[in-house]
Amino acid sequence: MDELEEFKTYNIVIPLSLFGILIAFVIACGILILVGCMRRLHTVTHLLICNTSISSIFYCVVQSVNYIFLLCIKWEINDVSCRWRGYFGYMAVVAVVYSYLTQAISRFFISILSTRYPRITSFRTHFILILLQWFVVILIPLPAILTNHIRHRPFSLCWVPKKFTSHVIYTIVAYYLIPALLIFAIHMYIYVCIKYPRCRVFILTRRHRAKRDLQVLYNIMILFAIYTLGAIPIVLYILTNVRFLYGMGIISMSFTVAIEKIVTIILDRDIRNIIKLYFRRSMVQVTPIY
Repeated sequence: MDELEEFKTYNIVIPLSLFGILIAFVIACGILILVGCMRRLHTVTHLLICNTSISSIFYCVVQSVNYIFLLCIKWEINDVSCRWRGYFGYMAVVAVVYSYLTQAISRFFISILSTRYPRITSFRTHFILILLQWFVVILIPLPAILTNHIRHRPFSLCWVPKKFTSHVIYTIVAYYLIPALLIFAIHMYIYVCIKYPRCRVFILTRRHRAKRDLQVLYNIMILFAIYTLGAIPIVLYILTNVRFLYGMGIISMSFTVAIEKIVTIILDRDIRNIIKLYFRRSMVQVTPIY
């Protein structure tokens, strides 16, 4: 009976979640196309924004596949198949969260170490940083397939059940808590170094450079805070076992990705100005002449 009720919940939750996924997917693809076509956006900062957009697209695709298996491919009851879907589901979450940790590390390189080590801000360094991030993304969710905790359950998504407490705690700590603490610590350190320079290397930093670095820091923190807020319903569900929060968590995660992509466009001045210019030109072209 509980499984049937759970499936009825999915019939309401999944269409709403797919709507958020569709918005996020379209905007993320738009960002990739825009950055790829505009040479002025070929910067390290926009490279990392594209990395996060790729992570978002990966999340959208994986979640959509999981929903299709749940609603349409009901005859697939293989535990191994379910385990792999769970692994990719967790991997998609980790990819998005750790892409922001990569942005924080990059900002540490640019704001703190660039004066002493100029090459650390190069595209090559950041490509290596992104490759390391994806290596970590592959490793962290491995317990999902190395254990038999994920099994096919009728009318259920392929996640680790709450009864495996240690595994659930691991997902919270490794997927959210550790990167969140590292991101916060890095940003606080950079903020203190820029606002209260004690070393000559920081004093030599030009004022407009410091303002730019702080603005980028604020943007990254705002975007990561959106993801953190989106995960709150799931965390509350784990703590309280209130079924309503589980459905809200599925919806909130999808809409969180969509909102983050919209806010990315709003906060990034270069992308925002290019889009404004495009719409202004479009308005001029369609304006009738009397």
